[in-house]
Amino acid sequence: MEFLTVSNVHHTYFSKDTATEALQDIHLSINKGEFISFIGPSGCGKTTLLSIIAGLFPPTIGTVSIEGQSIFGNEHVSIGYMLQQDYLFPWKTIEENITLGLNILNKDKERGEEVTSRLLNAVGLPNIEKKYPKELSGGMRQRVALARTLAVDPTILLLDEPFSALDYQSKLKLEDLVSETLKKFGKTAILVTHDLGEAIAMSDRIFLFSPRPGKLHKTFEVPEEMRTLTPFEARAHPHYSTLFQMIWKELESLEHTKTT
Repeated sequence: MEFLTVSNVHHTYFSKDTATEALQDIHLSINKGEFISFIGPSGCGKTTLLSIIAGLFPPTIGTVSIEGQSIFGNEHVSIGYMLQQDYLFPWKTIEENITLGLNILNKDKERGEEVTSRLLNAVGLPNIEKKYPKELSGGMRQRVALARTLAVDPTILLLDEPFSALDYQSKLKLEDLVSETLKKFGKTAILVTHDLGEAIAMSDRIFLFSPRPGKLHKTFEVPEEMRTLTPFEARAHPHYSTLFQMIWKELESLEHTKTT
């Protein structure tokens, strides 16, 4: 079932003297509960498209909708956005950080306490509600950021390089945690990443974009037997290397086209 639909999206950035075309003729659809990755050369418009899907601004041309509802300006569509930096408020406790969105939505305090406890347990950080961000490691802070993102029960989660600032061991652990948590809560997610291995290990499908102006160049299906594994386990599956080489060659050909 089509959950999110991007139709005929073009986007151009205008300045006083120039017009820069970032995206051209993007058509794609994502099913409910899918985990999708956007990959491609730097500057191909991945983050621009993610921002349009987030409803931060409308495309120059085209539409983006979730379950038939337009996203831009629609207060009934809740979007979760997780970034490279955790952006926790240092002067607020972990509980206050997690319930920030709920407070903005005027949800009652008791519900906020229950949601905080449930989500901290889900991300493996029980009983830290009264701690402050400075007391946590980088990986723990990103877990809190995930809990904060899930607290408002978003319709879809958008992940923009959320693991890139972490050391490799923490990154692998957090990949597993995010994948497990999103499956547990039945969430649909889109990941923007430069890490091809991460995209393969975490995704159901991978959308490869061509250089600017970004176009959808090719879609890769991750084999079903890999999708049932954790990201860490998926990296050891025989199909992982085959798919990595296939997508790598496509990326190389795009980079070659870009420079010739």
